[in-house]
Amino acid sequence: MSLPPIKTMADWAAEGKEPEVLFWVGCSGSFDQRAQRITQAFARILQKLDIPFAVLGKEEMCTGDPVRRAGNEFLFQMMAYQNIQILNSYNIKKIVTACPHCFNTLKNEYPALGGNYDVIHHTVFIQQLIDEGRIKLQEGGAFKGKRITYHDSCYLGRANNIYEAPRKVLEALDVELVEMKRCRSKGSCCGAGGAQMFKEEEPGQTRINIDRTQEALDTKANIIAAACPFCNTMMSDGVKLAERESDVQVLDIAELVEASLNQTL
Repeated sequence: MSLPPIKTMADWAAEGKEPEVLFWVGCSGSFDQRAQRITQAFARILQKLDIPFAVLGKEEMCTGDPVRRAGNEFLFQMMAYQNIQILNSYNIKKIVTACPHCFNTLKNEYPALGGNYDVIHHTVFIQQLIDEGRIKLQEGGAFKGKRITYHDSCYLGRANNIYEAPRKVLEALDVELVEMKRCRSKGSCCGAGGAQMFKEEEPGQTRINIDRTQEALDTKANIIAAACPFCNTMMSDGVKLAERESDVQVLDIAELVEASLNQTL
């Protein structure tokens, strides 16, 4: 049985109903081909668990995170106010997003502009679903016994102190979790944060993503797990440059979980 189409908030409003959560997709999850697969994986998890959710669709625009990091406060506030107006018009209370940049901005920066929501990162949401018994993972699934290392996103880890939830989800997959030399609060940036994703890097000896990817490869992991579309891009590029694509995968935690679900429609 195929999965049903995803409804927008406008669709729900037309029916006079409200979903349990709004899935904030973000720019990367909407337009980047690789990140679209992360979006699809998380959406399939929600659908397979029959969790009522919606997206904003064409009404969603960038949170403004990159322009604020790049120093354009005026443009940030214009974008933020427009998003807040849309969110408040739908009486949105709970938002889940797979992007730590969107998560940090919606959770910590929108309240000052009138946008107050319960914002949850998808790794925390997935961990809650596992704890509640709503997510049941296959015994002896595709990743059982695989050696996995997890890369801490700066905006998830150091900015919001979320370290355990992603690791608990990975442990539930019955994998061998190995840590990089720099991890948790001492983790290293992938090189994309602070709007660096959209500009040329400053002169230096080594690109940050190459340095970070090598640290991941040194763990001898089969899979580099990420929880951020920007981190995924940077780590994937590092794996390509190291010519290790044949034996090392870079996967989002949502992709790992979705591939391990034992629920069937």
